[in-house]
Amino acid sequence: METALEYILANTYKKDMIAYVDSHPEAFEQLILLAISEKQPYAWRAAWLMWSCMKENDTRLQAYIKNIISSLPGKKEDHQRELIKILINMEIAEEYEGFLFNLCVSIWGKTHTKPSIRFSVFKMIIKIAKKHPDLSHEIIYLIQDQYINSLSPVVKKSIFKMIKELELNKI
Repeated sequence: METALEYILANTYKKDMIAYVDSHPEAFEQLILLAISEKQPYAWRAAWLMWSCMKENDTRLQAYIKNIISSLPGKKEDHQRELIKILINMEIAEEYEGFLFNLCVSIWGKTHTKPSIRFSVFKMIIKIAKKHPDLSHEIIYLIQDQYINSLSPVVKKSIFKMIKELELNKI
């Protein structure tokens, strides 16, 4: 049986979804649990919506970061992208950064993967590398032609801009 939140996710426009979550605070936790579940098509939509309903480093999400990260490998690309976008807006505990970094590098290296997920994981890679400058040598490897040739000029430009910001952080 479909829950009220699932009904909203499947049958309303985004602004109405956001209004529902805003007016039902208990729905945010349901949204988190649904987003890390395998219950499609709701899980992807929940992650997609959560990004629009959350604040930067949202305290409501803190207790779920480990679960979000550990759920990533089993998700399809679009679902991974939405969960990564959520994580980009969160402070990640150092104990999870290594796994997350390696997972993002693995996804980045799959050049047949959709550019949107590759771009999102690269943003996460850069975010983690800013906290750990010793990772910058790995970043240089990740921008070799074999990894960026399949990307659009706009995405390439954004990636090189992130690299430049990373280099400025080291100064």
